[in-house]
Amino acid sequence: MIRPKLSALLVATTLLALVALPTASATAPAAQAAGTAVAAEPPSFVATPLRSYAAFDANQAVAVDQKYFYAVNNTRITKHDRATGQPLLQFAGAAGGPFQHMDSGVVVGSKLYAVHSNYPDSPMESSIEVFDTKTMRHVDTYSFGIYRGSLTWLDRHDGAWWAGFANYDVIQDGQTTPYGETYNTQVVKLNDKFEVTESWTIPKQILDKFKPMSNSGGSWGPDGRLWLTGHDLGEAYVMNLPKAGAELEWVATVDLPDVQGQGIAWDRSSAKPTFWAISRPNKQVRTFTIPTRSITDPTAKAWQVLGPGHFQQ
Repeated sequence: MIRPKLSALLVATTLLALVALPTASATAPAAQAAGTAVAAEPPSFVATPLRSYAAFDANQAVAVDQKYFYAVNNTRITKHDRATGQPLLQFAGAAGGPFQHMDSGVVVGSKLYAVHSNYPDSPMESSIEVFDTKTMRHVDTYSFGIYRGSLTWLDRHDGAWWAGFANYDVIQDGQTTPYGETYNTQVVKLNDKFEVTESWTIPKQILDKFKPMSNSGGSWGPDGRLWLTGHDLGEAYVMNLPKAGAELEWVATVDLPDVQGQGIAWDRSSAKPTFWAISRPNKQVRTFTIPTRSITDPTAKAWQVLGPGHFQQ
Protein backbone atom coordinates (compact mmCIF):
# COMPACT_ATOMS: atom_id res chain seq x y z
CA MET A 1 0.00 0.00 0.00
CA ILE A 2 1.30 3.48 -0.89
CA ARG A 3 1.40 5.86 2.01
CA PRO A 4 -0.95 8.89 1.63
CA LYS A 5 1.91 11.46 1.59
CA LEU A 6 3.85 9.53 -1.08
CA SER A 7 0.67 9.02 -3.15
CA ALA A 8 -0.05 12.75 -3.18
CA LEU A 9 3.54 13.47 -4.25
CA LEU A 10 3.25 11.06 -7.18
CA VAL A 11 -0.03 12.61 -8.34
CA ALA A 12 1.43 16.11 -8.21
CA THR A 13 4.55 15.03 -10.11
CA THR A 14 2.41 13.36 -12.80
CA LEU A 15 0.27 16.47 -13.25
CA LEU A 16 3.37 18.66 -13.63
CA ALA A 17 4.74 16.29 -16.26
CA LEU A 18 1.49 16.39 -18.20
CA VAL A 19 1.42 20.18 -18.13
CA ALA A 20 4.99 20.25 -19.48
CA LEU A 21 4.19 18.01 -22.42
CA PRO A 22 3.74 19.84 -25.78
CA THR A 23 0.23 19.68 -27.17
CA ALA A 24 -0.63 19.00 -30.80
CA SER A 25 -1.84 22.04 -32.68
CA ALA A 26 -5.55 22.09 -33.41
CA THR A 27 -4.68 22.43 -37.06
CA ALA A 28 -1.94 19.78 -37.11
CA PRO A 29 -2.53 16.62 -39.13
CA ALA A 30 -3.91 13.66 -37.20
CA ALA A 31 -0.74 11.68 -37.90
CA GLN A 32 1.39 14.44 -36.34
CA ALA A 33 -0.85 14.62 -33.28
CA ALA A 34 -0.51 10.87 -32.87
CA GLY A 35 3.28 11.13 -32.86
CA THR A 36 3.98 10.12 -36.46
CA ALA A 37 6.87 12.02 -38.02
CA VAL A 38 5.79 14.49 -40.72
CA ALA A 39 8.42 15.93 -43.05
CA ALA A 40 8.77 19.70 -42.78
CA GLU A 41 8.05 21.71 -45.90
CA PRO A 42 11.01 23.49 -47.53
CA PRO A 43 11.37 27.29 -47.32
CA SER A 44 9.02 29.68 -49.13
CA PHE A 45 9.84 32.75 -51.21
CA VAL A 46 7.73 35.41 -52.94
CA ALA A 47 7.90 36.36 -56.61
CA THR A 48 7.95 40.06 -57.49
CA PRO A 49 5.39 41.11 -60.15
CA LEU A 50 6.82 42.89 -63.19
CA ARG A 51 4.07 43.34 -65.76
CA SER A 52 0.56 42.20 -66.66
CA TYR A 53 -0.85 41.80 -70.17
CA ALA A 54 -4.49 41.52 -71.19
CA ALA A 55 -4.83 38.21 -73.05
CA PHE A 56 -8.29 36.83 -73.88
CA ASP A 57 -6.86 33.33 -74.51
CA ALA A 58 -5.00 33.16 -71.17
CA ASN A 59 -7.07 30.21 -70.02
CA GLN A 60 -4.61 27.31 -69.84
CA ALA A 61 -1.04 28.58 -70.08
CA VAL A 62 1.53 30.90 -71.61
CA ALA A 63 4.58 30.19 -73.77
CA VAL A 64 7.26 32.78 -74.50
CA ASP A 65 10.23 33.63 -76.69
CA GLN A 66 12.42 36.73 -77.05
CA LYS A 67 9.87 38.94 -78.85
CA TYR A 68 6.47 37.31 -78.34
CA PHE A 69 4.29 35.45 -75.90
CA TYR A 70 1.60 32.93 -76.74
CA ALA A 71 -1.61 32.63 -74.71
CA VAL A 72 -2.94 29.06 -74.76
CA ASN A 73 -6.62 28.18 -74.63
CA ASN A 74 -8.27 24.79 -75.19
CA THR A 75 -8.51 25.02 -78.99
CA ARG A 76 -6.75 28.35 -79.64
CA ILE A 77 -3.31 29.92 -79.30
CA THR A 78 -2.87 33.69 -79.69
CA LYS A 79 0.50 35.27 -80.45
CA HIS A 80 1.15 38.64 -78.76
CA ASP A 81 3.85 41.27 -79.10
CA ARG A 82 5.85 41.40 -75.85
CA ALA A 83 6.57 45.11 -76.16
CA THR A 84 2.96 46.25 -76.58
CA GLY A 85 0.87 43.23 -75.58
CA GLN A 86 -0.98 43.56 -78.87
CA PRO A 87 -2.44 40.29 -80.27
CA LEU A 88 -0.96 39.57 -83.70
CA LEU A 89 -2.03 36.11 -84.90
CA GLN A 90 -4.29 33.35 -83.66
CA PHE A 91 -4.46 29.64 -84.37
CA ALA A 92 -8.10 28.61 -83.97
CA GLY A 93 -9.14 24.98 -84.05
CA ALA A 94 -12.43 24.33 -85.86
CA ALA A 95 -15.51 23.23 -83.92
CA GLY A 96 -15.68 19.45 -83.95
CA GLY A 97 -12.06 19.24 -85.15
CA PRO A 98 -9.16 17.30 -83.63
CA PHE A 99 -8.21 19.97 -81.08
CA GLN A 100 -9.94 19.51 -77.73
CA HIS A 101 -7.76 20.51 -74.80
CA MET A 102 -4.39 22.19 -75.30
CA ASP A 103 -2.82 22.56 -71.87
CA SER A 104 0.44 24.45 -72.36
CA GLY A 105 3.32 25.06 -74.74
CA VAL A 106 7.02 25.77 -75.09
CA VAL A 107 8.96 27.59 -77.80
CA VAL A 108 12.07 25.80 -79.06
CA GLY A 109 13.79 27.50 -81.98
CA SER A 110 11.13 28.63 -84.45
CA LYS A 111 8.55 26.09 -83.29
CA LEU A 112 5.87 26.19 -80.63
CA TYR A 113 5.27 22.75 -79.14
CA ALA A 114 1.81 22.56 -77.55
CA VAL A 115 0.63 19.61 -75.48
CA HIS A 116 -2.85 18.32 -76.16
CA SER A 117 -5.21 15.82 -74.57
CA ASN A 118 -8.80 14.64 -74.79
CA TYR A 119 -9.52 15.79 -71.19
CA PRO A 120 -12.06 15.06 -69.69
CA ASP A 121 -12.84 12.06 -71.91
CA SER A 122 -11.77 8.55 -71.04
CA PRO A 123 -9.52 6.71 -71.64
CA MET A 124 -6.97 9.51 -71.58
CA GLU A 125 -5.26 10.30 -74.90
CA SER A 126 -2.40 12.73 -75.47
CA SER A 127 -0.38 14.29 -78.28
CA ILE A 128 2.16 17.01 -79.04
CA GLU A 129 1.07 19.57 -81.65
CA VAL A 130 3.69 21.73 -83.38
CA PHE A 131 3.23 25.24 -84.78
CA ASP A 132 5.41 27.62 -86.80
CA THR A 133 5.82 30.66 -84.53
CA LYS A 134 6.10 33.03 -87.49
CA THR A 135 2.85 32.04 -89.20
CA MET A 136 1.04 30.17 -86.38
CA ARG A 137 0.31 27.37 -88.83
CA HIS A 138 0.10 23.81 -87.55
CA VAL A 139 3.12 21.96 -89.00
CA ASP A 140 3.50 18.62 -87.18
CA THR A 141 1.98 16.21 -84.67
CA TYR A 142 3.13 13.36 -82.45
CA SER A 143 0.63 11.03 -80.77
CA PHE A 144 1.12 9.11 -77.51
CA GLY A 145 -2.31 7.52 -77.86
CA ILE A 146 -3.52 6.02 -74.59
CA TYR A 147 -0.55 6.36 -72.27
CA ARG A 148 0.53 7.35 -68.73
CA GLY A 149 -2.16 9.95 -68.16
CA SER A 150 -3.09 13.33 -69.57
CA LEU A 151 -0.13 15.26 -71.03
CA THR A 152 -0.12 18.74 -69.44
CA TRP A 153 3.30 20.33 -70.11
CA LEU A 154 6.47 19.98 -72.17
CA ASP A 155 9.90 21.60 -71.98
CA ARG A 156 13.37 21.25 -73.51
CA HIS A 157 16.36 21.01 -71.16
CA ASP A 158 19.84 19.53 -71.14
CA GLY A 159 19.51 17.92 -74.57
CA ALA A 160 16.22 16.17 -73.81
CA TRP A 161 12.46 16.71 -73.68
CA TRP A 162 10.67 16.73 -70.32
CA ALA A 163 6.94 16.38 -69.76
CA GLY A 164 4.21 15.93 -67.18
CA PHE A 165 1.53 13.25 -67.40
CA ALA A 166 -1.26 14.24 -65.02
CA ASN A 167 -3.80 12.02 -63.32
CA TYR A 168 -6.75 13.21 -61.24
CA ASP A 169 -8.95 12.31 -58.30
CA VAL A 170 -11.88 13.98 -60.04
CA ILE A 171 -14.69 11.64 -61.08
CA GLN A 172 -15.76 12.81 -64.53
CA ASP A 173 -19.36 12.83 -65.76
CA GLY A 174 -20.52 9.33 -66.64
CA GLN A 175 -17.66 7.70 -64.70
CA THR A 176 -17.64 5.95 -61.33
CA THR A 177 -13.90 5.95 -60.60
CA PRO A 178 -11.30 8.75 -60.32
CA TYR A 179 -9.75 10.07 -63.53
CA GLY A 180 -6.47 8.21 -63.12
CA GLU A 181 -5.88 9.15 -59.41
CA THR A 182 -3.65 12.13 -58.59
CA TYR A 183 -0.89 10.01 -57.00
CA ASN A 184 -0.22 8.42 -60.41
CA THR A 185 0.99 11.75 -61.85
CA GLN A 186 4.47 11.47 -63.38
CA VAL A 187 7.29 13.66 -64.72
CA VAL A 188 9.10 12.02 -67.62
CA LYS A 189 12.28 12.54 -69.63
CA LEU A 190 12.07 11.82 -73.37
CA ASN A 191 14.54 11.49 -76.21
CA ASP A 192 14.26 13.27 -79.57
CA LYS A 193 11.75 10.65 -80.75
CA PHE A 194 9.54 11.44 -77.71
CA GLU A 195 10.31 8.02 -76.25
CA VAL A 196 10.37 7.97 -72.43
CA THR A 197 13.80 7.18 -71.01
CA GLU A 198 13.14 7.92 -67.31
CA SER A 199 10.26 8.95 -65.07
CA TRP A 200 9.76 10.33 -61.57
CA THR A 201 6.93 10.92 -59.12
CA ILE A 202 6.04 14.17 -57.37
CA PRO A 203 6.12 14.20 -53.54
CA LYS A 204 2.73 13.33 -52.07
CA GLN A 205 2.75 16.50 -49.94
CA ILE A 206 2.60 18.50 -53.18
CA LEU A 207 0.08 16.19 -54.83
CA ASP A 208 -2.15 16.58 -51.77
CA LYS A 209 -2.15 20.32 -52.47
CA PHE A 210 -3.12 19.62 -56.10
CA LYS A 211 -6.02 17.27 -55.30
CA PRO A 212 -8.53 16.61 -56.73
CA MET A 213 -6.72 18.07 -59.76
CA SER A 214 -3.08 17.58 -60.72
CA ASN A 215 0.18 19.00 -62.10
CA SER A 216 -0.66 21.57 -64.79
CA GLY A 217 2.62 23.33 -65.52
CA GLY A 218 6.35 22.67 -65.68
CA SER A 219 9.39 24.62 -66.84
CA TRP A 220 13.14 24.34 -66.24
CA GLY A 221 14.48 27.48 -64.59
CA PRO A 222 17.76 29.33 -65.08
CA ASP A 223 18.87 27.80 -61.78
CA GLY A 224 18.86 24.33 -63.34
CA ARG A 225 15.83 23.25 -61.32
CA LEU A 226 12.39 22.10 -62.46
CA TRP A 227 9.50 24.40 -61.54
CA LEU A 228 6.04 22.85 -61.23
CA THR A 229 2.55 24.26 -60.73
CA GLY A 230 -0.85 22.81 -59.98
CA HIS A 231 -4.28 23.60 -61.36
CA ASP A 232 -5.46 26.21 -58.86
CA LEU A 233 -2.89 27.43 -56.32
CA GLY A 234 -0.71 30.50 -56.83
CA GLU A 235 2.45 28.61 -55.98
CA ALA A 236 5.40 27.17 -57.88
CA TYR A 237 7.24 24.18 -56.47
CA VAL A 238 10.99 24.10 -57.08
CA MET A 239 12.34 20.60 -57.67
CA ASN A 240 15.63 18.79 -58.14
CA LEU A 241 16.13 15.41 -59.71
CA PRO A 242 16.81 12.99 -56.86
CA LYS A 243 20.27 11.64 -56.06
CA ALA A 244 18.62 8.24 -55.79
CA GLY A 245 15.13 6.81 -55.95
CA ALA A 246 12.13 7.75 -58.08
CA GLU A 247 10.69 10.82 -56.30
CA LEU A 248 11.63 14.41 -57.19
CA GLU A 249 13.28 16.42 -54.41
CA TRP A 250 11.25 19.41 -53.21
CA VAL A 251 13.64 22.34 -52.67
CA ALA A 252 11.41 25.39 -52.19
CA THR A 253 7.99 26.96 -52.77
CA VAL A 254 7.51 30.33 -54.46
CA ASP A 255 4.32 32.35 -53.98
CA LEU A 256 2.96 33.84 -57.22
CA PRO A 257 0.69 36.84 -56.48
CA ASP A 258 -2.57 36.92 -58.46
CA VAL A 259 -1.87 33.58 -60.18
CA GLN A 260 -4.17 30.58 -59.99
CA GLY A 261 -2.01 27.65 -61.10
CA GLN A 262 -2.05 26.48 -64.74
CA GLY A 263 0.79 26.38 -67.29
CA ILE A 264 3.97 28.39 -66.79
CA ALA A 265 7.10 29.36 -68.72
CA TRP A 266 10.59 30.56 -67.89
CA ASP A 267 11.85 33.07 -70.44
CA ARG A 268 15.47 31.98 -70.79
CA SER A 269 16.18 34.17 -73.86
CA SER A 270 17.83 37.07 -72.02
CA ALA A 271 20.53 37.67 -69.41
CA LYS A 272 17.79 38.34 -66.84
CA PRO A 273 15.33 35.42 -67.09
CA THR A 274 11.74 36.14 -66.12
CA PHE A 275 8.97 33.85 -64.95
CA TRP A 276 5.65 33.87 -66.84
CA ALA A 277 2.24 32.67 -65.68
CA ILE A 278 -1.44 33.47 -66.18
CA SER A 279 -4.40 34.64 -64.19
CA ARG A 280 -7.27 32.63 -65.62
CA PRO A 281 -10.12 34.61 -63.92
CA ASN A 282 -8.66 37.94 -65.09
CA LYS A 283 -7.62 36.76 -68.58
CA GLN A 284 -4.13 38.09 -68.01
CA VAL A 285 -0.55 36.99 -68.61
CA ARG A 286 1.77 37.99 -65.77
CA THR A 287 5.55 38.23 -65.49
CA PHE A 288 7.73 38.01 -62.37
CA THR A 289 11.27 38.18 -61.07
CA ILE A 290 12.16 35.45 -58.62
CA PRO A 291 15.04 35.37 -56.10
CA THR A 292 16.55 32.18 -57.52
CA ARG A 293 19.94 32.90 -55.93
CA SER A 294 18.34 32.73 -52.49
CA ILE A 295 17.10 29.19 -53.09
CA THR A 296 19.61 26.64 -51.83
CA ASP A 297 19.68 22.87 -51.97
CA PRO A 298 19.05 20.82 -48.82
CA THR A 299 22.25 20.02 -46.91
CA ALA A 300 21.11 16.91 -45.03
CA LYS A 301 23.07 13.79 -45.95
CA ALA A 302 21.07 11.13 -47.75
CA TRP A 303 23.38 8.28 -46.69
CA GLN A 304 26.79 7.41 -45.31
CA VAL A 305 29.31 4.60 -45.61
CA LEU A 306 30.40 3.09 -42.29
CA GLY A 307 33.48 1.13 -41.35
CA PRO A 308 34.11 -1.58 -38.72
CA GLY A 309 33.10 -0.46 -35.26
CA HIS A 310 30.45 1.91 -36.63
CA PHE A 311 28.05 -0.48 -38.35
CA GLN A 312 24.36 0.14 -37.63
CA GLN A 313 22.60 -2.92 -36.26
